[in-house]
Amino acid sequence: MFHIILFAPQIPPNTGNIIRLSANTGAQLHLIEPLGFHLDEKSCRRAGLDYHLLADVHLHKNLENCAKTLGSGRLFAITSHGTTSLFDQKLVAGDAFLFGSETTGLPETIHARFNAEQKLRLPMIAGNRSLNLANAASIVVYEAWRQTGFATA
Repeated sequence: MFHIILFAPQIPPNTGNIIRLSANTGAQLHLIEPLGFHLDEKSCRRAGLDYHLLADVHLHKNLENCAKTLGSGRLFAITSHGTTSLFDQKLVAGDAFLFGSETTGLPETIHARFNAEQKLRLPMIAGNRSLNLANAASIVVYEAWRQTGFATA
């Protein structure tokens, strides 16, 4: 399946919604510390409803530790700095998608680790800054899943 990686998420309801997304699509969710909240916060639980028990969620101290658990799959940064549209990229099972913090995005040190082919963007009206994190993750995961024929294994 696919991997959703949230780099230092700050807004509990976004993470709760992405937990629900993960449970419903089979994507693994990886959270990179520091988190701007506790996973047991009421707002995170409310957004995820009872899906926390159905989702495969992993907590990592840093991106390096997360990358070690992913194995040999491809890693893409989803960023407004990307030159390739998500919809022009051929996606395969096992791909991982890294999203930045809602408040600061991905730090420049993380951007520097990715070549241009690994930076994907979501099309938006010119001049707009970004989409909501949970919405962006949903678009990416469903496009990846669509491209693989909605396979569940």
